[in-house]
Amino acid sequence: MSGIKQSMADAGTSSSAFRLKKTVVMVGMMGAGKTAVGRAVAARLGVPFLDSDAEIEAAANASVPEIFERDGETFFRKRETEVITRLLKSERGILSTGGGAFLAEQNRKVISQQGVSVWLNADIELLWSRVRHKETRPLLRTADPKATLTALYAQRVPMYEKADLMVPCAATLSIEGMATRVIEALLGRQDVLEQTID
Repeated sequence: MSGIKQSMADAGTSSSAFRLKKTVVMVGMMGAGKTAVGRAVAARLGVPFLDSDAEIEAAANASVPEIFERDGETFFRKRETEVITRLLKSERGILSTGGGAFLAEQNRKVISQQGVSVWLNADIELLWSRVRHKETRPLLRTADPKATLTALYAQRVPMYEKADLMVPCAATLSIEGMATRVIEALLGRQDVLEQTID
């Protein structure tokens, strides 16, 4: 791993250092860092960063919580599948998805066919520390949000375990540190990412 880290450090943010062959889809719980880490990975690899929630919000001219409240979760999930399918076919890059996206079999199927899934695996205490003060999580608008998060975690982890790659999260790691972990995991898959310099 040290050789990889050294060459990554030497390469800096030069996109010529890597060649991405498939879109990398970041999956995992709310608060796992899919957007922040995804952006950092995209910058390091010199590829576009895509966000399915942001695309849905732009198309609906409303925030995710507003869509949930106005149209319901079923409507949102349908739009989510449409957006993920379109983004996977449109350009190669790093795609961040909402926490519930990977639960749908149709989404897992299209991600498997068109890209590679990376599960950012964070434990419940780390997730809670990150989302407890956020007002943008519609599923946590309950009387006991931590209990809701814990129940969601228990329900979703078996689905996240179906991801192609798992990268453990740590509270002590910076966003850049997590990005390095993700890139190292991707470099283990020659069909996904390769270094193009020595």
